[in-house]
Amino acid sequence: MTTQPDAAPLMAPPLMRRMACWLYEGMLMFGVVFIAGYLFSTLTQTRHALDNRHLQQAFLFVVFGIYFTWFWAKGQTLAMKTWHIRVVNRQGQTLSQGRALLRYVLSWLWLLPPLAVSGAMGLPGGEVAVLTIGWVTVWALLSRFHAERQFLHDALAGTRLVHFQPPEPPKRKR
Repeated sequence: MTTQPDAAPLMAPPLMRRMACWLYEGMLMFGVVFIAGYLFSTLTQTRHALDNRHLQQAFLFVVFGIYFTWFWAKGQTLAMKTWHIRVVNRQGQTLSQGRALLRYVLSWLWLLPPLAVSGAMGLPGGEVAVLTIGWVTVWALLSRFHAERQFLHDALAGTRLVHFQPPEPPKRKR
């Protein structure tokens, strides 16, 4: 396990930077969904988008779990590298696979509550979008009340997002 290279306190980066990283991660996940969806459709010989939809959703849940657990156990996803954010445990060390998996499961608190309410109430797409955006906004703003500005799922998982500036590469002599 590696530790955080600097002795700075393990405080979260600003909320706007974390949310920008979250949005960028969503855009990158489009590629993961595309490839995984294509693989699923090919392997199951699915010809219509609504065929096997629940099985495909379960498959994507597992693919996302593998993606995030693997990258978080290494400290960063590609989006997190871009925004200089790292996920560590409470002591500032890289996550174990188990803790990364726990963080993945708890991170679904960002989306499952509004989707469950929408499904139970049979809301149309536009209302689902408004409800989800409202929930994500409230969920993100709740981090302002945490002593270390961490999201609730990070606090529950024993993880934290911290600023991480990679070391400068050594300069070559000419």
